[in-house]
Amino acid sequence: MNYIKEQNGQLWLTEDERENLKISYRIKEIIYSEHSPFQHVMILDSYDFGRMLVLDGVVQTTSIDGHIYNEMIAHVPLSLHPSPKKVLIIGGGDCGAAREVAKYEEVEEIHLVEIDELVVQACKEHLPEVSGNLSDPRVQYIYKDGVQFVKDRVNTYDVIIIDSSDPIGPAQVLFEYDFYKSVHEALKEDGMMVCQSQSPIFHMDVLKQTYTNIRHLFPHVHVYTATVPTYPGGLWSFTLGSKQPISFERLNTFTKQTKYANADVLNQCFRLPQFMKEHLQS
Repeated sequence: MNYIKEQNGQLWLTEDERENLKISYRIKEIIYSEHSPFQHVMILDSYDFGRMLVLDGVVQTTSIDGHIYNEMIAHVPLSLHPSPKKVLIIGGGDCGAAREVAKYEEVEEIHLVEIDELVVQACKEHLPEVSGNLSDPRVQYIYKDGVQFVKDRVNTYDVIIIDSSDPIGPAQVLFEYDFYKSVHEALKEDGMMVCQSQSPIFHMDVLKQTYTNIRHLFPHVHVYTATVPTYPGGLWSFTLGSKQPISFERLNTFTKQTKYANADVLNQCFRLPQFMKEHLQS
């Protein structure tokens, strides 16, 4: 499928958002374009967002703001967990989340389970601003279906990060109750999980379903947000589930080298707008 169109001598990528919204990016150059057994993988160089990963015509991450998403999905659980030694990342083929997890010296193993090896290869070679060309020996790349992989693990991980794409196609099962149940069982007794839960502006139904599913499994559930300009609506949500009570004071000692996250941001990200509170409580 051709997602790039030429208009008046210029290249444009137009992304369809639920048939009601089209987002167009002016493109300098197509850096990489290949079909894997799962999807169409592209690395494009755009004028305003820099290089970007595009899967089946949908922008996943960009050079200009990919660090915001990856820092927030990684540093919140890793800062809050008392002793994160073994971390599982499901999805995250751009390597950005793994790159942030690797900043924790106490982490001994990082398992990155990505169904599409081509995504990892393309991002490590052509999107270093996000991947950092990650080569940490603690990172083990596992090219399998994350849903099946986590089913076979019980009481194994301290932290599980679900870095999925939108809940359509292959990623849809990553938003379902049975998958979260497997995640719960794969965590140790003090384990913690986090997932991206879409836009509170455009996808409140997905956020609320995610929150409800995780709340049925975990005694301690918290939603937090970050502003990611690439994603529709800008405001983006994450849902955190923990088997044990969370000590938020840990966030005050955050000192990792980052571009977006700091102690102030990590503390305030749990303070939700009123409309989100009302929807989640209803």
